[in-house]
Amino acid sequence: MKKLPLLGDITPAQFLRDYWHKKPLLIRQAIPGFKPLLPFEKLAELAKQNYVESRLVTLTDGGWDMQYGPLAELPPRAQQAWTLLVQGVNLQDARADALLRQFRFVPDARLDDLMVSFATDGGGVGPHFDSYDVFLLQAQGQRRWRISAQKDLSLVEGLPLKILSNFEADEEFVLEPGDMLYLPPHYAHDGVAIGDCQTYSIGFRSPSYQELGENFLQFMADSIDLPGRYADPALEATAKPAEIPRHMLDTIAEELNKVRFTEDDITIFLGEYLSEPKHNVFFTGPAKPLTLERFLQSATKKGVALSRKTQMLYRGGHIFINGESFAIGRADRAALVALANQRMLDGAAVAGASDDVVDALYAWYTDGWLEFA
Repeated sequence: MKKLPLLGDITPAQFLRDYWHKKPLLIRQAIPGFKPLLPFEKLAELAKQNYVESRLVTLTDGGWDMQYGPLAELPPRAQQAWTLLVQGVNLQDARADALLRQFRFVPDARLDDLMVSFATDGGGVGPHFDSYDVFLLQAQGQRRWRISAQKDLSLVEGLPLKILSNFEADEEFVLEPGDMLYLPPHYAHDGVAIGDCQTYSIGFRSPSYQELGENFLQFMADSIDLPGRYADPALEATAKPAEIPRHMLDTIAEELNKVRFTEDDITIFLGEYLSEPKHNVFFTGPAKPLTLERFLQSATKKGVALSRKTQMLYRGGHIFINGESFAIGRADRAALVALANQRMLDGAAVAGASDDVVDALYAWYTDGWLEFA
């Protein structure tokens, strides 16, 4: 892979080897001349919507307050020390989505979303840590970052935010528009706005094993097959009727131990789980969808592209899209893998696709998962 100015003129391989999960990286002018993709007014409008996750954090006389969206009103711009956080801006704006996709040297299975933080002078969310990797790109104004490799991650009790109780900075930077700071998981940091400020946070998905385990067992509930019913033809009379019989325990344990998870089970679960849209993501198909024949004519002329809300992954002979999985044959795999990796197919690729692939593309078009390029 070639060197990326985005990473300070090192290759993605070098970044992943030397910094990912290991230590911070400050990149001056990662995107030279970068300007906010959305004005404050657009962010405020998004924060009013019930399909957009947003939060308002205010610091008044040393006291923290946090409100969850939808946010009908925001404090006056002249008021100091408040912060508007808008999640998933990449789902709402094509330019924000394009910015997020610049980080696809990390697999899509790990890439989460683009959050925009607008803060007035003195605004921030307090010293804290994240459980995931994050890139902090300065978009407007300045923000002073203080960071620390401290191991003490205890939190102040009784606050609406997770604020470190004993934060002690090791390093300090002031970021200008276009500058970017990478922080690994659990690295303590505190960012404070200097004047009006916008920061774009590129976050990564890091589910807990507990969350994965709970969801995997729910997934497997529909596929396990344990025929028969408990019976005890050799049952003996008991003087302890409230005690669970040893034979009952042993018999049921033996049956439950027959449940086995294969790699294919885990692959399908993981693909469906990681491609499942978030709870506030909705798709809208075309108001007047074309017929299959007309769709194919337009698709072979224009090409097709995944909706920016669509998550498409693959592994082996399985394709996963928006929480659904499909087994694919070798003849169809090339086109669908190309669509997943490139997030688009040109007209020639559509023209050369099999009938099964065209049928899938058409179904995704009518569902709003895919559109003309």
